[in-house]
Order: sequence, then C-alpha cells, then structure tokens
Amino acid sequence: MFAIKLKDGSVREFESQKNGLEIATSISTSLAKDAVALKVDGEMTDLTASVPHGSVIEIVRRNDPDALELLRHDAAHVLAEAAKELYPDLQVTIGPAIENGFYYDFYREIPFTPDDLSKLEARMHEIVKRDEPIVRTEMPREEAIKFFESIGEKFKAEIIRDIPEGQIISFYRQGDFIDLCRGPHLPSTGRLGKAFKLMSVAGSYWRGDHRNERLQRIYGTAWATEQQLKDYLMQLEEAEKRDHRRLGNELDLFHLQEEAPGSVFWHPKGWTVYLLLENFMRKRLEKGDYVEVKTPQILDSSFWGASGHWEKFRENMFVVESEEKTMAVKPMSCPCHVQIFKQGIKSYRDLPLRMAEFGACHRNEPSGALHGIMRVRAFTQDDGHVFCTPEQIVSETKLFCDSLKEVYAALGFNDIRIKFSDRPEKRAGADEIWDQAEGALKEAAIASGLDFTLNPGEGAFYGPKLEFVLRDAIGREWQCGTLQADFVLPERLDASYIAEDGKKHRPVMLHRAILGSFERFIGILIEHYAGKLPLWLAPVQVCVATITSEADSYGQKVVDQLQAQGIRAILDSRNEKINYKVREHSVKKVPLIFVVGKREEEESTVAIRRLGTQDQQVLHLAEAITMVVKESKEP
Repeated sequence: MFAIKLKDGSVREFESQKNGLEIATSISTSLAKDAVALKVDGEMTDLTASVPHGSVIEIVRRNDPDALELLRHDAAHVLAEAAKELYPDLQVTIGPAIENGFYYDFYREIPFTPDDLSKLEARMHEIVKRDEPIVRTEMPREEAIKFFESIGEKFKAEIIRDIPEGQIISFYRQGDFIDLCRGPHLPSTGRLGKAFKLMSVAGSYWRGDHRNERLQRIYGTAWATEQQLKDYLMQLEEAEKRDHRRLGNELDLFHLQEEAPGSVFWHPKGWTVYLLLENFMRKRLEKGDYVEVKTPQILDSSFWGASGHWEKFRENMFVVESEEKTMAVKPMSCPCHVQIFKQGIKSYRDLPLRMAEFGACHRNEPSGALHGIMRVRAFTQDDGHVFCTPEQIVSETKLFCDSLKEVYAALGFNDIRIKFSDRPEKRAGADEIWDQAEGALKEAAIASGLDFTLNPGEGAFYGPKLEFVLRDAIGREWQCGTLQADFVLPERLDASYIAEDGKKHRPVMLHRAILGSFERFIGILIEHYAGKLPLWLAPVQVCVATITSEADSYGQKVVDQLQAQGIRAILDSRNEKINYKVREHSVKKVPLIFVVGKREEEESTVAIRRLGTQDQQVLHLAEAITMVVKESKEP
C-alpha cells in the first residue's frame, strides 16, 4: 500500500503511488480543479509530481498566499511563449516573479511598442485558452547547451554553462515552447486564468552589466482573481495621483536633476518638513535615553575591510583616492559607532548604551533603480545602535518596539507587519554565531509579543533582523523600520566591556532605525496623505487671504499674531479674486485658509476654510489662533 498524510493529520492510503493531482481528485473534484501546486514535507513542487510514500502533503489552492508567486512565474513563461510565437527572431533570457507581478527580458533589435504589448497580451490569453499541459523534463548539460544553441537561444545556453556540475538541469515545456527553469509550475496554461495584464517596457542589460547586450524588459502583473487585478489597477491609478515626484514639484518641496543623480535639492518648504520630522524624532531619542553623535563621512578602506563592508558591500560604496590612499564614503554608520564605544573602558554598568545619529550616508545604487526621493544615493538615516549584554536583548527589543509603534501611530500608520529575516547566503561570521543571534532575536520578538512571519535569507550580512512594514492609505506596503541583532561586528572591530566577573566580554550590537531613510519616509508620507500633510507637519499651516486691499493691514496683523505663537503663516494680499486665492492655496494643500475683509477687520474675526471642505467657520481672531495652536501641536 501507498500512504500519505494530509496537513490536517489524516492519512490516505492507495494501492499504488500517486501524484498530487490524483490525490487531490481522490479528495474532491472541486479541490482538484482549484489546485495549482503541491507541498511535500513543506517543499513546493509540481502538482503532477509523484509523491513519495509516507510524505506529509498540502494541496495548494489558487487563492492560497503560496500560489501567487507560482501564478506570476507562470505568467512570465506564458509571456515568453507568446513572444516567441509572434516574434520568432527574438531571444529569451530570464523571467522571474516579482512583487505584484513578473517580467521577462528579451533580446530583440526592434524596440517593443505599446501596440506590441496589446498583441502579446492577446496571444497570452489565447495560450491560456489552449490549456497546454506544462511538462517537466531533464536534460544532460551538453545536450541542453546544444539544444538551445541549435534554436538560436545563446543566452539560455550561457546560463546552462554556468550551472554547477552535478546540479540537475530541468526544463518545462508548454506547447512548442520550452524554457530552462527549476519550477515548480502549474499543471497547464489554463490554470493561469485571466487575471493578468502587461504594464510597460523598460531597458535592461544581460546579467545587469551595462557592458553586456542591451535587453528589453516587459513588465506585467498577475493575480489569483480578476477582482484582485481590478483592485490593483485602481490602486495604481490612485498611486499615480499621489506620486511624490509630481506632488513634490506642485507643492514646491524639492527637485532632482541629472547633474546630481540620486541626490535631493530640498526647497524651503520641503526642508521645513524635513526639519520638523527630524526634531520629532530627536525628542523620541531623548525620551529613550539615547546619546546623539556625529561621525565622519569618509574613512580609509582598511577600516571598511576590518568591518567586513569592503568584502560584502564594496560594489555599493563610493570610493575616492586621496594622497595614495583609497578612501570610501560611508554607506552606513554602524562601524563608526563601534569606534566611539571603544573610547575608554566600558563596564557592564554602562550597558545598555544607546547611541544615535542622523547619519548622512551614500550608496552607489544603480541608476535604473533610482526613484524620486524613495530610492536615492545620498540619504540620511535615523540610525541608532544599542550596545548591550545578551541578557538585555529582550528588554531592549521591547523598548524599541514600543517606541516604534508610538512613532508610527503619531505619523498616521497603524497597520504594521513584521518580518523575521534570517541569515543570507552572503554573510560574515560563523554559523554558530548566527545560531546564537537568530535564537536571541527570535526569543526577544516572541517575548515582546510580536506577531511576525519568516523572511528566509533576507537578513543583513552581519546579523538577522526584524523588518517593520507599514501599510499606507491605499494598501501599499513599505518596509521602513528595522532591528538587527549583531554578534559579528563587535568581534571584528574588537569592542568589549568589563563584565561582573572582571573579564572582557563582547557586547551585542542592536542596529535600529524607525523611519529608515528620511528622504524615503518623507516620500511615503507625501503619498500616504496625498500631499495633505497633518497640520503639525505642513510647511505652511495657515494662509491669510485678503478679499480686498482695504484688509491688507488687518491680514498682516493676523499673520503677525499667528507667527508670534509659532504658527507657520503667510499672507496673500495679491490683487486677485478671493475664490482664485482659495482655489490656488487649496491646490497647494495649505490646511487652513483665513479669509479676511473689511467686515472681519471691524469685528476682529476670520472666516476659516479647511482643506478638503466647502464649509466656512467664522471665529473671533483670538479664538481662531487658540484653535490653531491647539490643533498644530506635535503628536
């Protein structure tokens, strides 16, 4: 007999070995129809794969979270099949699933046009209707290389040459199209469904190297249901309205230009927002008993070699030569903070030592990855490091998480998701150290009552981390805060403290940030609030607009009294109609407009219009100022 165990613990027995689809069919025809893949002992595999005797299996349904990446990967393969059918001369390269969709890179001399995207999408729907079986095969290395070279696919042949000896080389065939892939995949193209759309074309390079052939990347999105696709497209439409680059220009907050790629030119209004946010965070640091420091921007390469960054992070660093020395602009402040910690002898009584810096950092991001102020090369972090004993990790984690939640709530974010990211493939430190760090951070997260999901292989190169992901007003997720447990850097840079036993011990270094990059977080705030920043954070809080020139002196008096109370107020006494002024300042997202004319002057009142409403409220001037002062207090 052949037996398997289902996820619910029940056991199914069969007379002979079965594959996933056969097992699903034996349970119910509706399950078999809805199934897209199989988990065997926790590993995702093809639904058509034979299941070993005694395995614990789970049937993955179309709407399960695990299925979405599979659907998107299959959408990429269907796109490649459509492209080969419509344009036989092109060559296929790679096509992975990505966040919210997929892409496929093609080598083709003629540029794709929007018309081509429509044709490709139509052909993809045809391929789905054909319901072509997707069949896994294996091929010896040399045979596979010769096969792809014979059909003119030199890029695929190159990939196969680079696969390590002894590794299984698998392929998936659907119709006449065959692609190199580890899988798993859907059992047939029909299981993909109709919930996909091609979005855009962009340039790329073979293997990400600008010295290689230039490719064309077609992006698409794919979802489990057509309603999910519709919701996502509506979200994109709303996101376009909220685009921080457009709003940054319209609201005169900042600009970017080609001569300084990845660096921000902050205008007075934008810099006001920046400083308000910085002061807000500085007060939280003071409340949390942090000491604030400032460290150098450029350090010798030997310093980065000692910390491990030169080996693990070198390609992302800006390097300069000075007096026959190789120097690097700091991409992060952590090693510098260790140097401050090392000045003088530290005792266990000095711990925890909480150190913070609004650290200006530079990273050599690829030009194609730059995006407004969300992804830049020059940025400032609300950086901090807690030097503590292993026994203090739990209490320090809890303190940090409480502070983080308080900050996010004050800034308008209450939906927070947490990911636990463990050891990456490229890392520093022995496995024993990583075992200790991961165990300590996981214990601290559980003790702090955090509900987290695992994010395998995404930790920092020196330690595991908790990632805090915010959900904004239109449902998008942004990874901002982080807490990393580091047992490696203190060892590499020889940091120590004198413990109760009188001997030297290594401190644990907790890397922490709440906002992450100020630039990116301000971009997130702009899009979250669609430019309508909260009153306390608005660069201009009140505009006093006069109805006629006779009220100019009264308007100035109102502005003076507002400014005397610390309110950021301006006067608009231009010779324009009041409706024009109100409309213009509303477009500029000024939260409050005080309209004043002769009657208001005589009665010492102001007519108040709030952004986003048509109502008007008339208050005595003193009462209006009291109201604004109260409402504009920093949370």
